[in-house]
Amino acid sequence: MAKTKYYFDSESLSYKPIVKSRTLQVSNFILFILSAIIFGVFSLFILLTSNIISTPKEIIQQRELENLVLQYDLMNLKLKQIENVLENVQERDNNLYRVYFEASPIPQSQRTAGFGGVNRYKDLEGYQNSKIIVDASKRLDVLSKQLVVQSKSLDEIEYLASNKVDLLAAIPSIQPIRNKDLKRVASGYGYRKDPFTKKPRMHWGMDFTAPRGTPIYATGDGIVKRADNRAAGFGKHIRIDHGFGYVSLYAHMSKYKVKRGQKVKRGEIIGYVGNTGRSAGPHLHYEIFKDGKKINPLNFYYGNLSAEEFDILLNLANQENQSLD
Repeated sequence: MAKTKYYFDSESLSYKPIVKSRTLQVSNFILFILSAIIFGVFSLFILLTSNIISTPKEIIQQRELENLVLQYDLMNLKLKQIENVLENVQERDNNLYRVYFEASPIPQSQRTAGFGGVNRYKDLEGYQNSKIIVDASKRLDVLSKQLVVQSKSLDEIEYLASNKVDLLAAIPSIQPIRNKDLKRVASGYGYRKDPFTKKPRMHWGMDFTAPRGTPIYATGDGIVKRADNRAAGFGKHIRIDHGFGYVSLYAHMSKYKVKRGQKVKRGEIIGYVGNTGRSAGPHLHYEIFKDGKKINPLNFYYGNLSAEEFDILLNLANQENQSLD
């Protein structure tokens, strides 16, 4: 029961109860209800626009967002593992497979090159977790490109491997004159004294001294490209194209046993030692070319020499003596 309120009547000098009219009571009640509604709406607006409370939909969205961030973190860990595995494959590819099959290594700059030009990730920017998404996208793109490069490299290695048997048979890997037929190794690869001018001159091959008529052997499988005496200084000579960029040359021969265009096998007799052309005595001048460049034949005698025999040959070939041509 509401308490009765009084007011002081100055005329009667007494307190009289305050009597509210029905209209005033209804007005006060309506004003209270309106005030309560306005206050409630304002309070609800403040709560909804602040982080104090979240709607069920916002709670679900927040959980989904947190789950996405977690999934991106897990994906980054998996990307790191894939990058490590790919890096290991790339290292073996460059330092093992490509070396074994005599293929040039793929530059690291080519393997790890990114994507230039326009910003490929502009549509992913401007969000709360844009950096995570952009970084992951970049790493995926780089990985995709690296996989393409590695796939092409493995295709090349597969092709080289399929030809490895032919390559091993083609490489000129034996001595062109047997040790039992040799008198000595007269001169090796490098600067030697010219037998005619007595001045130092680059000697591009090796000279094997042997009696006239000593058999000369093909050092690898191939096709005879030349068997003539039309090259200055070489006299009667033979050139064999072994494929894979290898060519061997045999000079100062007395006669041939093969002809131009003929296929030969390693160890097959192709001619005989002589003294034709610019020569100071019966011997074989032997050269090897790789991709058009003359290289030291000494690096290829692993097919028919023991370690001891190779050491003896190495010491003889490195002596700065006089060549025979």
